[in-house]
Amino acid sequence: MKVVLLGEIKGKGGEGDVIDVAQGYAENYLIPQKLAVAATKGNLKQLEERRHNIEKREAVRLADAEALKAKLDGQKVAVDAKVGEEGVLFGSVTAAMIADAVKAQLDVEVDRKRIELGKPIKVAGAHEVSISIYREIRTSIIVLVGVEEEAEAEVEETETAAEETAEVETEAAAE
Repeated sequence: MKVVLLGEIKGKGGEGDVIDVAQGYAENYLIPQKLAVAATKGNLKQLEERRHNIEKREAVRLADAEALKAKLDGQKVAVDAKVGEEGVLFGSVTAAMIADAVKAQLDVEVDRKRIELGKPIKVAGAHEVSISIYREIRTSIIVLVGVEEEAEAEVEETETAAEETAEVETEAAAE
């Protein structure tokens, strides 16, 4: 069944595209959700009349996506996570946690569904994460997981070692 898309559907197309889909998919999902309309002669004629407006909106979306890509490309974002022995996390870092960190640190709104983790982050350190901004436009950011806590732990270990050395020296001087 041929339908005209009213919005972007991942893997299918964008607004104004005429695609061929299974009849059940169109009748049970796309049309009731108002994501598409049947590709009748009348709807195709309306599409041709709206084509100019659709192209303008598409150009604006692409420009916004490119600006967002330039703003995010190569940025570093720190995510707080509890780190156990040998850098292993208690739990994992999720796409929602990364989206919240990007919003808080870079003041950029990123949909968690567009963050492509592949597999969950379960180890402390720096991880490169890809973000799908719009259609083929992608960028990557570096997510620092538990780095601050490791630095704090190293400082504490250094302070503890210094205190122990001072105590040993004090005891040696007292004897």
